[in-house]
Amino acid sequence: MKSVKIEGQTRSDLGKKATRHLRSEGQVPAVIYGGTETIHFSAPVMAFRTLVYTPEFQIAEISVNGKTHRTIMKDIQFDVVTDELNHLDFLELVDDRQVIATLPLKFTGQSQGVKDGGRLELKIKALHVRTYPKYLREAIEVSIENLQLHGNIRVEDVKVEHMEILNSPRIPIASVVTTRALRQAETDALAAAAAAKGGAKAKK
Repeated sequence: MKSVKIEGQTRSDLGKKATRHLRSEGQVPAVIYGGTETIHFSAPVMAFRTLVYTPEFQIAEISVNGKTHRTIMKDIQFDVVTDELNHLDFLELVDDRQVIATLPLKFTGQSQGVKDGGRLELKIKALHVRTYPKYLREAIEVSIENLQLHGNIRVEDVKVEHMEILNSPRIPIASVVTTRALRQAETDALAAAAAAKGGAKAKK
C-alpha cells in the first residue's frame, strides 16, 4: 500500500483570521478525526500535492507533535475563485473500526468484444467500499477478458473479499459498444447477403 508522509504543525487558533494568515504563508489548514482525539494542524501546500493530485488511493501518515497518525483523506476543499487548496479532512485509521473508502478500479485483460471490433467504455473509475483498515488496497482489480460485444460488467459482478461494496449493484462499470466501422461492416454484410439471396431467386 502506497503512503504519503506529511509533517504537520498543531494549530490552536481556528478563527477565520488565523486561517487566512496560514494560507497567506503557503500553509493549508487540516483536521484529523476518528481516533482518540480531534487534531487541527497545518502543513505546507506542497506536502499535500502527491496525495491530492492523483487518482491513486494512498495512506496519509501525518506526524504532529512527534506522533504519527495513519489516515485516509475524506474531504478536500478548493477556493471557488483561485482553485487553490483550502482545507482537508482526514480520518484516522483504527484497526478494529470499519471505514468507508473510495478505491479506484484497475481493469485487466483484453475484452473479447474489443477483439471482435467493439469499443470499450469505462463507466465508473472507482467504487465506495466499507472494510477494516487492514484490508484497504491501492485498487480493485476487475478482469474484462470475458466482456463480449454489447456486454456489461456491473457493480454486482465485482467480488472483493472482506469488503462491502456500497454502490448500487446494477450500475454498469464497463461496457463494449459497437463502433461506427463495425456497424457499417454489419450493414454491408447484410446488404451483400440480401443481394446474393436475390440473385439466387432470379436464377430460378
